[in-house]
Amino acid sequence: MMDVTDTLTLPVSLDLAAATPLKQEILSRRGRKIRLDGTNVARVGVPCLQVLMAARQAWADDKIEWVSENFSVEFVAALNELGIGPERIGLEKEPAK
Repeated sequence: MMDVTDTLTLPVSLDLAAATPLKQEILSRRGRKIRLDGTNVARVGVPCLQVLMAARQAWADDKIEWVSENFSVEFVAALNELGIGPERIGLEKEPAK
């Protein structure tokens, strides 16, 4: 098996309509290293945050690498407004400018 990280660039809008497609996109990568790029995210809803948090936990349980990076200022602000620490989705780097 190749040791390749799969990159998923998140859409501009992570609203309710995006939750099911996001879940499907992430689940299709289960068992592989994943890198989420949140550079373009401008809107975030709770359902998509729930998908991301659950997926982050699944990757941790499976002991598979999960990297969240380049998340927009808007995304990080949404996390803060909801009282969700960025570590819940594996975000360790500063937001994109």
